[in-house]
Amino acid sequence: QVHLVESGGGLVQAGGSLRLSCTASDDTLSDYSMGWFRQAPGRERGFVAALTRSGYTTNYTDSVKGRFTISRDNGKNMVWLQMRSLKPEDTAVYYCAAKRGWITRVVSEFEYWGQGTQVTVSS
Repeated sequence: QVHLVESGGGLVQAGGSLRLSCTASDDTLSDYSMGWFRQAPGRERGFVAALTRSGYTTNYTDSVKGRFTISRDNGKNMVWLQMRSLKPEDTAVYYCAAKRGWITRVVSEFEYWGQGTQVTVSS
């Protein structure tokens, strides 16, 4: 069982930046592909970004390409989501997730989830 913990959410004005962090209770993140997902009120949880165990391959949903960057440092057992040029439509609870094997955009294929961190972008 992998216990993921997110941090870094908050309230920011449109055009601003935030960096979300994700870590695990033990030194296991290097064993997993990692992803970030988000869920706005009344909407299903959706894919934001993912990267492989090595961090060399990444994937982004179209709406965040060029604005968000996913990265990791396996030595520090950390994964980040750097968010820039934030828009009100980015407002959601953001979740960190882990899975064995290659990256995917499919929510149900991720095995472990954090509790989520709220990101609110004001206009």
